[in-house]
Amino acid sequence: MGTSGGITVGKAMALGLALLGCLATGGESRGPLYGAIGAARRGLVETGAAVFDVTQYGAKADGKTDDALAFIKAWNAACHNSGPAKLVIPAGTYLCGPVVFQGPCPGSNPITVEVNGNIKASTDTSAYSEDWWFSFELIDGLVLKGGVFDGQGETAWPYNDCKQNSDCQHLPVSLKFNKLNNTIVDGVTSLNSMGFHFSLTFSRNFTGINLNITAPDESPNTDGIHLSSSDRINISNSFIGTGDDCIGIIQGATNVTITQITCGPGHGISIGSLGKYPKEKDVMGVHVRNATLTNTTNGVRIKTYPGEKQLLASDIIFEDIVMNNVKNPIIIDQNYGSEKVTKPSSVKVSDVHFKNIRGTTVSEVAVTLLCSSSNPCDPVELSHIDLSFAGDSSGSKSITSSCTNAKPTFIGTQNPPACR
Repeated sequence: MGTSGGITVGKAMALGLALLGCLATGGESRGPLYGAIGAARRGLVETGAAVFDVTQYGAKADGKTDDALAFIKAWNAACHNSGPAKLVIPAGTYLCGPVVFQGPCPGSNPITVEVNGNIKASTDTSAYSEDWWFSFELIDGLVLKGGVFDGQGETAWPYNDCKQNSDCQHLPVSLKFNKLNNTIVDGVTSLNSMGFHFSLTFSRNFTGINLNITAPDESPNTDGIHLSSSDRINISNSFIGTGDDCIGIIQGATNVTITQITCGPGHGISIGSLGKYPKEKDVMGVHVRNATLTNTTNGVRIKTYPGEKQLLASDIIFEDIVMNNVKNPIIIDQNYGSEKVTKPSSVKVSDVHFKNIRGTTVSEVAVTLLCSSSNPCDPVELSHIDLSFAGDSSGSKSITSSCTNAKPTFIGTQNPPACR
């Protein structure tokens, strides 16, 4: 199902809507000048933009009526506008099943979606024939501002069987960004996603700022932001607390900058897992700075599967990180997902820097570098590491480091003591 410059509901929706807009032309919209995105950052995109209010297209905002059709009409009108356009979702509570905002929108550049209301996902799981609730596709120059997207995942989490079933079907992502160029997502709140909160794929020049992403720590597979096959990604000034990775940086992610993140609860900030699927791409140029992690099951982590799939994870910096009662604050795990390793990981982990990481841990082994015997981690730098034990006072209060198939370089303070 697809349209060019249109929004469609999921295949299973009872509305039975006819496709709006012309048939998809395919291909990726090619970028506007960066000046449009710079203008968005300065709040200038609204100047002269035509406004398309969903309530003028039939949205009820009563929290009971499915407002998908109104969203469809408003998006189509905005996307086909001959100049800058702004779709507005005013204050109120909107119920909505699965929808896709789809480009290209060749005349509406930039196109802004301003959400002032609270959008709640339909709890009818049979309505979701795809892997998303909201999907933004094939758009060049998107600005998504504000609002609350409530996935109401508590009704869907009992259907998640991924711990028992390796071939499980993942629950829908709340906000999926696919094949986008020059995107800003600012001030968005995502609550209780069914699956991932944000998923970003095949995109370039994406900025996420002032995000608030939350789900209970026991909620399954509710990753905060899941990045793959994308370049020039910036995430900053955001709070993320979920039941899985706060941020997961997966295959094909390059030139990723993450700053001023508060993470917890959750599984920490992770690169990987890598090396599980065929044709995975390298991960290069990931810089994580000025983050605070609290009560997470991991801190900053690189995880790869054992096996023969070859790729590279390189040019990685974790710097100026504060840990508060974090388990496994620094970890490279190249035996991820396997209790018994028959073949070492073929993922090469290199040029990794852990710098100025401080705080408290509940793990007696605070630094773990468990690297591949066939591809040892090299080089790895640990600079100014200062962690102290905050676990059960009845146990040992000393912490240690563990290094396997790694020859790290140590600079400055080392608490726990450097492994040799």
